[in-house]
Amino acid sequence: MVAVVAAGVAAALAWTFLRAPPVPAPPPGPAATALGWTPEITLLAGDGVGGLRDGAGAQARFGDPYGLAVDAHGVVYVADAGDNNRIRRVYPDGRVDTLAGTGEGWRDGPALQAQFNTPSSIALDASGNVFVADTGNHVIRRIGTDGTVSTVAGDGSAGYRDGPAAQARFDGPMGVAVDAGGRVFVADTWNDRIRVIEPDGQVRTLAGGDAPGNVDGAGVGARLDTPVALALDARGNLLIADMLNNAVRRLSPNGEVDTLVADGSLLNGPLALAVTHDNVVYISDFDGKVVQLSALGHVVALSGVAPQPRFSRPAGLALDAAGGLYLSDAASYRVHRLRALAAGATPAPVLIGPAADAPLPETGGRWPLAPQLGWHEVVGTLGEVRGNFSGESRHHLHDGFDIRGDVGQTVLAIADGKVSSPFSSWAVGGQGEGFSLDRLRYIHMKVGRDARDRAFDARWPQLRDLDGKLERVRVRRGTRFKAGDPLGSINRMAHVHLSVGASGFQRNAVALGFVDYADRIPPRITEVAVLDDLDQPIKAGAGGRVPVPRQGPGVQIVVEAWDQVDQNLPRRRLGAYQVGYQILDAAGAPLPGYEQPRFNIVFNRMPRENSATVVAYAPDSGITVHGSAVTRFRYLVSNTVRDGLVETGRWQPGALPAGDYTIRASVRDYSGNEGTGARELKVTLLP
Repeated sequence: MVAVVAAGVAAALAWTFLRAPPVPAPPPGPAATALGWTPEITLLAGDGVGGLRDGAGAQARFGDPYGLAVDAHGVVYVADAGDNNRIRRVYPDGRVDTLAGTGEGWRDGPALQAQFNTPSSIALDASGNVFVADTGNHVIRRIGTDGTVSTVAGDGSAGYRDGPAAQARFDGPMGVAVDAGGRVFVADTWNDRIRVIEPDGQVRTLAGGDAPGNVDGAGVGARLDTPVALALDARGNLLIADMLNNAVRRLSPNGEVDTLVADGSLLNGPLALAVTHDNVVYISDFDGKVVQLSALGHVVALSGVAPQPRFSRPAGLALDAAGGLYLSDAASYRVHRLRALAAGATPAPVLIGPAADAPLPETGGRWPLAPQLGWHEVVGTLGEVRGNFSGESRHHLHDGFDIRGDVGQTVLAIADGKVSSPFSSWAVGGQGEGFSLDRLRYIHMKVGRDARDRAFDARWPQLRDLDGKLERVRVRRGTRFKAGDPLGSINRMAHVHLSVGASGFQRNAVALGFVDYADRIPPRITEVAVLDDLDQPIKAGAGGRVPVPRQGPGVQIVVEAWDQVDQNLPRRRLGAYQVGYQILDAAGAPLPGYEQPRFNIVFNRMPRENSATVVAYAPDSGITVHGSAVTRFRYLVSNTVRDGLVETGRWQPGALPAGDYTIRASVRDYSGNEGTGARELKVTLLP
């Protein structure tokens, strides 16, 4: 009987279940973030020229577009530093306007009357208020929804002090983030600490200690090294771009600091962070890359690793509500959007980097050594082949302009400038020690100090170890210098290396127009050769003509040449500015298409690809014998290295009938002098 009753109850329950209305499915959440997608990079705003101009995105200008934030309506907020010192907005249609700021200074009040000094990161709270890490003023600012700018914390002096907001001190804070409860987190960059401004106005230190370091642990027992950006993940953890530790650190709500990623193979100095709803982290770095860090710890490169393009200084990242990624390329004066390229689609041409014709720094023709308005010997030019200490003679291309000087001689600024990089000096004590001031880099000097290691003034803070040994010169972002100010003293390399332009987009410094610089000496051509498939010269046959096969993949044409400039020592050989060739018929007339030289090698700007060295120069270029004082410049003129392009190529003799021809080399220096010497090679194209 019990079994019968139980069976009846079960049947009734089953019938009830079948007749009950279906439970509605939960609303769909945001889609999971894809990993390793191919980016389509589009320009949102900025014409690649530094300046201040509101209006249509493609015509707008920025001075130093750094931190980014995006609101719920898709409006992108930009901390525009440099000489602008404003907070700008870019609307979804690309229109740019100014939200707050008018010139450099520290002034609260109505937005368009307020002043900032080198704003870096920015963040939005839930109500739409904008928080700004005002780096040069050492304070945190707030732009309210009513358009009023106020100082949230900091007394305007560089230092370190917790306590009431108005009495607290920061040292060049660069990163800022705001949580749902209104707590404002600060990356106190040159204090190497993470601070918080509580809603009641009290400032506390959450992590970091008295000196830079790399230590995980509880709160103030942890050590950081130059934290520059912050982001909150979905679990309430604070992520930290710990730049000089080359790491992304994590500060948990319970105060513990650990290292999320420290991948030297794909990260070199993280600059900015953005975190998705499912805790995928986007990271940009000093090498111009953008990478993804998955919630499981996988690091995947999106941009900056071939074949994807590399940015010059991707200082800001932000995500919109739909997961769209925005990037500010500070040294290129542009703001971009990165979207996933549709499957099978071909990406449109990428417009990145500063404009090719952007004005150069205004130097007044000064040299970086005294006398600044008088001649100095030039010992290196852009694009020259350089080796390394491991015996590779074609290791890299020289990216600047070398001026000879005496060891210990003072290096002087050639233009007014403002430190824009958070990593403005490097390699203290090394032969490559240098300093970056706006678009100019000065290398091979003791940065900020004389020959006896004494700092010139307070703009050059020195970090020393417990034994008093100099470890680093820490020049804050936003520090200003005037033309003629001392920047360092020449080290044992006995010359100053001057590099002009954004990293990866360096321009030829000769264009600066140094006073009394002259070049009336034509380049010297010493050989023209043809290489076979094994990169070996094809030797001349009977009658002095080089037999060239018309079958096969084609051949490479090599032109060996070098240049000199007026008043240099006769032994001083410099690289050529542009090198090309023509093909002439048996009577010496240029063939169709070769009426003018094909100048495939032109060092008007630095190519970005590391492969450019071996594309521009033949294998026996450089200093090929240990102890040799002569650098050989053997240009592969059938390849292309010019206007930032790097392409391999070959001369295709098969396109011509068999017979006698002449290859004529053409070499020119920056002043337009045409090369002389052994510029012709007679060849016979075989049947």
